[in-house]
Amino acid sequence: MRPVIGITSDIEPQKFYVKQPYVTSIIESGGLPYILPQTQDLTIIQDLLGHINGLLLTGGSDIDPSLYGEEPQPGLGQIKPDRDQFEKLLIQEALKRNMPIFAICRGSHMLNAASGGSLLQDIQSRNNAALQHYQMAPRDYCSHFVTINKGTLLHQIIQANQIKVNTFHHQAINKPAPGFQISAASSDGIIEGIESTLYRFVLGVQWHPGDLIHKESHAKRLFQSFIDACLNK
Repeated sequence: MRPVIGITSDIEPQKFYVKQPYVTSIIESGGLPYILPQTQDLTIIQDLLGHINGLLLTGGSDIDPSLYGEEPQPGLGQIKPDRDQFEKLLIQEALKRNMPIFAICRGSHMLNAASGGSLLQDIQSRNNAALQHYQMAPRDYCSHFVTINKGTLLHQIIQANQIKVNTFHHQAINKPAPGFQISAASSDGIIEGIESTLYRFVLGVQWHPGDLIHKESHAKRLFQSFIDACLNK
């Protein structure tokens, strides 16, 4: 039986939506996608979590810096406070249930902020020597390398010390939240992966494996490992 995977949606006026690669990757890995509408009602959030076996946190806009105790700095892009508040509650409730969580790009930022960590509001404002982290290339093109830390869940899944990934972000994780460790980084020191040391499968990556699933074996392994964790919940 396919595990049901809750996928966070992005928001525009009168619209909730999810990009196709997230849905396709879940289906092709053996999961049943369940797109989550946004709400601030905790009881509804709890009911939503009661219908799913795992949580996929998707990409999107910047995160409100007030969530990690900062004020807006130059370089901060568009924020969507309603989405931030929904996902904060959703993540915190999912963690209480020890639910498998796979977080991608903005999703990894939100996972970190909701758990007590902080973000870099704009990479270039803090590091002029940074790589190009928002590539000017097709989404399924891998543009820079990431080193995977040995002894981590991410290394166990990917089975490699270094991979090449795609990249579409200007924010990044600054300080990992309590109970999280860094599992991957790029050559300029930007954190590319975090994972929980307290829960069995709570993993965030900075790149977009959904756009690589038909080309890169490491992308397939990530989604398949997530689905397997949801089956064994």
